[in-house]
Amino acid sequence: MTKIREVVVVSEPSNHGALVGHVGESRFPVGGPDGVGHISSGPNPYDLLSASLAACTAMSVRFQARRQKLSLERVEVGVSFHHGAQGERDAFVRTLKLEGELDAQQRAFLLEAANLCPVGQILGISADIHTRPDTTTSGPDASTQARYEDDLAELQIPYVDPD
Repeated sequence: MTKIREVVVVSEPSNHGALVGHVGESRFPVGGPDGVGHISSGPNPYDLLSASLAACTAMSVRFQARRQKLSLERVEVGVSFHHGAQGERDAFVRTLKLEGELDAQQRAFLLEAANLCPVGQILGISADIHTRPDTTTSGPDASTQARYEDDLAELQIPYVDPD
């Protein structure tokens, strides 16, 4: 029997039509353009896709570390999404920061374990996923961050008049 966990996204008239995602009892805003010139706050669909890959990767790495009894104290996964040029595949760049008493072989094993992530296997059908160890100590450069609105403007989506 197939198990289903449904995610529902609703526009809430009481909040100017802002989108809210619902998973079980959890609620979260969904950001992006609202169709009338405003940008709603919250993670946009690409952010949510990247967050799914990051969460699944962290779970897979943590599971494999526990299974192999490795001394992984903390895992941090960063994921960025990149649109491919016309005709090229989109790509995710996944960065893993592994903390704990791990030798080079154990670190390599955990980097490979990241590829066992089920969400990554699904996304890998239509996008490339590049995994690398984190060698930086600073966060992402705000000047290089992609904007969902810019992505939408580049897509060939016909205008649909809302009901």
